[in-house]
Amino acid sequence: MDAQACAALSIGAQDTIPNTMPKLVVLYPPPTDVATFERRYRAEHAPMVLEKIPGLKKFVAAQVLGAPAGAAPYQRVAELYFDSMEALQGAMGSEGGQVAVAHAIEISTGGPPVVLIAEDD
Repeated sequence: MDAQACAALSIGAQDTIPNTMPKLVVLYPPPTDVATFERRYRAEHAPMVLEKIPGLKKFVAAQVLGAPAGAAPYQRVAELYFDSMEALQGAMGSEGGQVAVAHAIEISTGGPPVVLIAEDD
């Protein structure tokens, strides 16, 4: 393939790449009491995230089952998707976002959750 064909392919690919959404990734360390953490996460925290965080477009939560090398460093992973970085920042700075953050810290009895901002490729 010559340079002109590569350039055309590259330009065409850019036109078809979907817009990505920024997301907040929350990693919860193993809690002191797994059953209590899981009960509170499912009954209290997940519904709170869905109800109180404005502009949330998608919420994915997963319980970590293990790791190839043995015990997993996290109990649970959550991904909160937003339309833009501004929407993410506004949501987390909102009253509902602050309530959800405080609750996440409260139920994370194995240490504070690790929070990352990412974007899917």
